[in-house]
Amino acid sequence: MGTSIGANIKRLREQRGFSQARLAHEVCKAAGVIGDPVGRQEISRWETGKRTPREWLPFLAAALSVPVEVLRAPQKPAEPPLPTLADFLPEEDPLSLLEARTGRIGMSTVDDLQQRVHGLRLADDVIAGGDLIRPALRDLRRAVKLYRESTHTSEVGRQLLSQIGELAQIAGWIASDAGQHEEAERIYRLGISAARQAEDHTLAGNLAGSLAYQMSNTGRETEGLILAQAAFNDARAEAPPKARALYLDRVAWAHTKSGGTENAQQAMRALGEAGQALSEDSEGTESPAWLYWVDAGELQVMESRVYTELHRPLRAVPLLREVLSGYDATHTREMALYLSWLAVALADANEPEEAAVVAGRVISLGSDTPSERVAERVRVILGRLHEFADVPEVAAILAEHPAA
Repeated sequence: MGTSIGANIKRLREQRGFSQARLAHEVCKAAGVIGDPVGRQEISRWETGKRTPREWLPFLAAALSVPVEVLRAPQKPAEPPLPTLADFLPEEDPLSLLEARTGRIGMSTVDDLQQRVHGLRLADDVIAGGDLIRPALRDLRRAVKLYRESTHTSEVGRQLLSQIGELAQIAGWIASDAGQHEEAERIYRLGISAARQAEDHTLAGNLAGSLAYQMSNTGRETEGLILAQAAFNDARAEAPPKARALYLDRVAWAHTKSGGTENAQQAMRALGEAGQALSEDSEGTESPAWLYWVDAGELQVMESRVYTELHRPLRAVPLLREVLSGYDATHTREMALYLSWLAVALADANEPEEAAVVAGRVISLGSDTPSERVAERVRVILGRLHEFADVPEVAAILAEHPAA
């Protein structure tokens, strides 16, 4: 029982961003005692199970803002490790067909898979990666297994490969959102292979651009820029306007993350070209279904993020306010991410009080969103606000979340 209580104390303390010393102080404050008889070391002993809080338990619960029963609750069994592609795919060729195959499939199977992929995309609009990664990887595993182990015509095989590519793109995105970057990269590379074998160069460009975007955001800016440019150059000849706009958006971001005056100029040029590409889209233009979300509003989001990253708040703040004013509040993760850029832009504009208010909204939204992207943005915001630690509104946010 002591171990379970200790694990609960540690989990709840970390959720609130308390240090052990801060929690010790709050416990004493809740008990109304002077002199802090409970210190950091005692909290450590409780968390490791070396001691049991006993009479201090009600005051611990009060300090952590939970009922005593929550502290006593037994620990849930650990979840099994996340499935990975390495569990079932051969290293040499993950999409090689087996010599002995059974069961013939037709286009109805492809149609079923297509519906599943689209459903996963729609789910990703409102559910964060931490909650979607398991079903996404399970679906990808089944699709690859189906392709390798069934018999089918060459056309059905090509369509299956396209669906595997689409599934890999959304599964990679979900894995990246869950903070599983290595797994996401393996998934993206699998998808690029599938899309190229299906001769779907527009999809291959989307997958490569998705991987480039992850690289740009995880300290691999040079690789990200090279890959983003390659994705655009290889696919643009046959890509519809929406796809070219998406590729160029990622080129703009890759230039932005690479830093320097020349890259800033290239980023702005790519944004202009993205807008021009999107303007060429018309009702008669055919685009893949997975491009449903690419529109002028999305380009505006990227433009505002680029301006924020380049520390041009006078351009970024109005754009972000316009985007947020009409955004669907059910898309919690995206709302939190867009607000995070607004908080940073407001800090850059020397508006720390408003930045703190927006930061509070981001933290509130992020607390219920298992997204590593949002968690990282919270860390960025709080790091940026430290410059204004003497502003009361900022000081209150920083005091509430010292660990971040």
